[in-house]
Amino acid sequence: MDSIFAGLPRSTASDEQFSQLLGRPCLRIERIVSTGQCSPPDFWYDQPEGEWVLLLQGAARLRFADEPEARRLAAGDFVDIAPHRRHRVEWTAPGEITIWLAVHYAA
Repeated sequence: MDSIFAGLPRSTASDEQFSQLLGRPCLRIERIVSTGQCSPPDFWYDQPEGEWVLLLQGAARLRFADEPEARRLAAGDFVDIAPHRRHRVEWTAPGEITIWLAVHYAA
């Protein structure tokens, strides 16, 4: 992949697309492409590593278990998620391509 925007799925894709861009000890960078997907009901990510995520394109709502409301993310917004901070994707824009850049790192 030569561009973060290369090889994008159609906006009607049924599954999210995960592409590892770089992998090193204690570091993984990936592109995630959503086309309306969200986390399953009652599912929470609880990851042992930290994750810094940047929304490059599209729109999403990211929910943390310790916050009363989901955060609305637009292109350019980023968040650093501490290890074991429970979170989920509440919504991504249907019929649009939402592109995330996720940096997973050892804390």
